[in-house]
Amino acid sequence: MGDLKKRGSEIKKDHDLATELWSTDEYYPRLLSTLIFDPKLLTADVINQLATDMLRHDAEERNQLADWLLANQLTKNKKLVALISTWENNPSPILRRCFWYHQARLRWVGQTPPANSAELLDSLESEMAIAEPEVQWAMNFCAGQIGVHEPEFRSRCIKLGKALGLYKDEHVAKNCTPSYLPEFIRIEVAKRE
Repeated sequence: MGDLKKRGSEIKKDHDLATELWSTDEYYPRLLSTLIFDPKLLTADVINQLATDMLRHDAEERNQLADWLLANQLTKNKKLVALISTWENNPSPILRRCFWYHQARLRWVGQTPPANSAELLDSLESEMAIAEPEVQWAMNFCAGQIGVHEPEFRSRCIKLGKALGLYKDEHVAKNCTPSYLPEFIRIEVAKRE
């Protein structure tokens, strides 16, 4: 991954090369393409096709592709950020994952959280239990970030985590934060106090 990132920073932006790499259908060339696409040329139709293409990869690969595309392209352009905000109920699980992961990122990057947390929690409470695994993870992460960074919603997020029990039995490596919401929130809040 480090070599890909280094190569991507050497290339910078080359949309034609990115498109060619993406067309290989191979994981590593596609990862590199997420680093060198020109975000000004990523239209809604192009992004929809990229999301469809990602579904051909196994879960781990498609999640990495989606996360890299979000971090390296979609959040770098105001027009694309506005597009992300429309994906909460998109038919594509990849685009819904991007929506929820972006909402989480808006809270953890140290800025004032958006004013939509109550509405997001309404959606999380009604939809998270039945979401596809890749979407569910991003939803859970968003609930965790709301719980950590917005004390007025903390108990609601912990209650949601207890009710769903997602990731409760997940084994995590030493010094890693578990994804189980009550523990995630407790540990992350303690780090900041």
